[in-house]
Amino acid sequence: MKVYNLACPLDHRFEGWFASEEDCLAQQDKGMLACPVCDSTEITRMPSAPHIGKLSSAELAIPKVESENLSGGVVALTGSDHSQLEAQVQAAFLRGMRELMGRSEDVGDSFADEARKIHYKESPERSIRGQTTLDEAEALREEGIDVLSMPMIPALKNTLQ
Repeated sequence: MKVYNLACPLDHRFEGWFASEEDCLAQQDKGMLACPVCDSTEITRMPSAPHIGKLSSAELAIPKVESENLSGGVVALTGSDHSQLEAQVQAAFLRGMRELMGRSEDVGDSFADEARKIHYKESPERSIRGQTTLDEAEALREEGIDVLSMPMIPALKNTLQ
């Protein structure tokens, strides 16, 4: 089994597991290898090295915050390797999205109608997900229906691996 560190042109980084290097190259040539975040098929292999655990888990913590702005401004981080932090954040996001996907029902384009039915107790209460317009989402909020808008990431359209 070969495990490669991969990246797309937008610098989304992810792992690929292949039976061999030839398998990796064949999948890439056929356009089967795509970024799980943006669906780009322009994938490059990143340099990788074996991990040798020399640091304690405390030393692998998130880099120190230089300035903290809780009003929504920019927070600057110090530290020499932000790619590890980016990978951890991306992995945490995908884990959270997998959990949300697993605990909700996909109602597709009928999201607004189904959300109203649940709110007005015409359908059983449950967690749902789907697509609607920005105007419709705002109308739901005005009716007192809690709606969380999220970007549609290609990797989240199907079952997450």
